[in-house]
Amino acid sequence: MALKFDTDFDPSYGKSITVVPNVLRITAKNPSPFTFHGTNSYIVGRNTLAVIDPGPDDDAHLETLIEVIANRPVSHIFVSHTHRDHSPLAARLKQHTGAIILAEGPHRPARPLRIGEANPLDASADTAFHPDVVLADSTVIDGDGWAIRTVLTPGHCANHAAFALERTGVLFSADHVMAWSTSIVAPPDGAMADYMASLDRLIERDDRLLLPGHGGPVTAPHSFMRELKIHRRMREKAILERIRNGDRTIHDMVKAIYRDTDPRLHGAAGLSVLAHLEDLVARGLVSADGDPAIDGIFIPVV
Repeated sequence: MALKFDTDFDPSYGKSITVVPNVLRITAKNPSPFTFHGTNSYIVGRNTLAVIDPGPDDDAHLETLIEVIANRPVSHIFVSHTHRDHSPLAARLKQHTGAIILAEGPHRPARPLRIGEANPLDASADTAFHPDVVLADSTVIDGDGWAIRTVLTPGHCANHAAFALERTGVLFSADHVMAWSTSIVAPPDGAMADYMASLDRLIERDDRLLLPGHGGPVTAPHSFMRELKIHRRMREKAILERIRNGDRTIHDMVKAIYRDTDPRLHGAAGLSVLAHLEDLVARGLVSADGDPAIDGIFIPVV
């Protein structure tokens, strides 16, 4: 079964778009193979506001946010996770508004770095970020006419959180679930077992609309997330088949499994395969020559 993505999206750079009542979307002009047309920031409320994911440290995006805020007070800045396309602008926006910054916590990997291992995502990790308030799971922050509940969703990043707009059925899903693409799960920052558990958690909720960190809304979240889960299990099956058929390296698996994928994404694809392999080794389905690594050798467990 092929997962159907929705790539019909107008970023409307420099403008705000009303996505649901009292929620505006502003898309940063930082397009890439990983960010689609750019990072979505959301402004919640009518009088005293909350901002969700201020975005990259970009002067033009900050100017647009300030223009849309239009001198209204901002009480809270929520950050879903510490990748450089989501969190760095929080500090500058705080300077301008005086709002407090809230997030699950500072940047950290999903597992400890191994001896001799370099983090391939250092360039994307916002290690300078530190929230004013650390959010525990299910914490509800009450604002002026709005309430936002933290729903912890590790997987894409160890400190990834989604934010539910209470009593609306709207969930800001950040990079965990997006309509235009699957989420990148790349060790050591991300973990496939965590991602799948978080996906199950969101499937169990009753949200009717997901507003992601990139691209347009997910309008049928439950069916889409079930398809995402099937897609991940099919990818896992493909990796197992490649190993049983003789592939021993991630490089060879990526060449076969991602042959129709943009070559610029093959590096990320390799990390995604590694995330699956870490999970498969932990479950005793695959064996590795030492700890699973991007340049490791993998064999099936008979």
